[in-house]
Amino acid sequence: MSSSRPGAKRPERQRVAARRPGAGRRGAPQVTIVTPYAAAANNGNWHTAARWARQLRPDYRVRIATAWQAGDPAPQVLIALHARRSAPSIAAFAAEHPRRPLIVALTGTDLYRDLAHDAQARRSLRLATRLVVLNELGARRVPARWRAKVEVLLQSAPLRAPVAKPRRFTVAVVGHLRDEKNPQLVWRLLDAWPPQLPLRVVHAGGALDAALGRQAARRARDDRRYVWLGNQPRARVRRLVARAHLLLQPSAIEGGALAVIEAVTAGTPVAGSRIDGNLGLLGADYPGWFAPDDARAARDLLARAAREPAFLARLARHCARRASAFAPERERRRLMRIVAGCLPSGDRARPPRSLIDPLRRRCASA
Repeated sequence: MSSSRPGAKRPERQRVAARRPGAGRRGAPQVTIVTPYAAAANNGNWHTAARWARQLRPDYRVRIATAWQAGDPAPQVLIALHARRSAPSIAAFAAEHPRRPLIVALTGTDLYRDLAHDAQARRSLRLATRLVVLNELGARRVPARWRAKVEVLLQSAPLRAPVAKPRRFTVAVVGHLRDEKNPQLVWRLLDAWPPQLPLRVVHAGGALDAALGRQAARRARDDRRYVWLGNQPRARVRRLVARAHLLLQPSAIEGGALAVIEAVTAGTPVAGSRIDGNLGLLGADYPGWFAPDDARAARDLLARAAREPAFLARLARHCARRASAFAPERERRRLMRIVAGCLPSGDRARPPRSLIDPLRRRCASA
């Protein structure tokens, strides 16, 4: 992000986030993606922004920044992740360029916490041209007066070839240590695990909450069944998930967890909390759900998967049927439709006209 003050030094965090603008074709429209977290955070918001930038770059000039303010380069389209955390950028862009498209992607904390009580988050919805949700049930948490702006855009991950699983039943947990991810359920589950049933839980995620980090370190020291890896590169996380028999997804709040999508596309079934952010990825009829924050139900579900190969195979078949929904090319086509549909015809990249006209009409009426 450039500063609006002459001679002002750009903060380091923003300088890192703004690195490597995409070229696209010469004269292509400029898209800026604002994410409140830079690459060092290694979290879902950053990975979403980076993936969308890669998908748009063949046709657009793309820049990633941690904020946008008056005086910064003005893109033809601004995409902002997080209605609350990116609210200042959203308000600044709407004030400076009220006729330019503004796409706001709603996170899990937006949908399932902040919109209910945060005026800035609700203002972001009002200012947006389009709203993007990352699971198929997300629209129902958007206030009715703005629901016509909503587009569903499922995240994606490349398919991975199946890999050999270890002999001991292994469960992967992927998520930074914070209350929304509910790592406490994992530890409570271990407390009551049947001692005669072998188990190994491998947890990848940094300690965003210092107290939870201390609990994880203590558990890993005292319980050989639990391995806490801390923050890990995405490639290693994918390998971990691929080798596990099951991904445990215990979150209290999710917008559409990339870890679930990476498990499905790696052939690893999921056991998860029955929340909209999970149901909106795999469906309410998926047999791998347990009640939110119910460690006993989660333990029983995992123990059944460990004891009954047929049940584990049933989970895997259901996930395999959903894998095509998370194909990268499908996500890219949908993202291109959303961006192109909000641009004047002379400015946009040109996917088939049949894909653009319905969205263009909706953007014009938003």
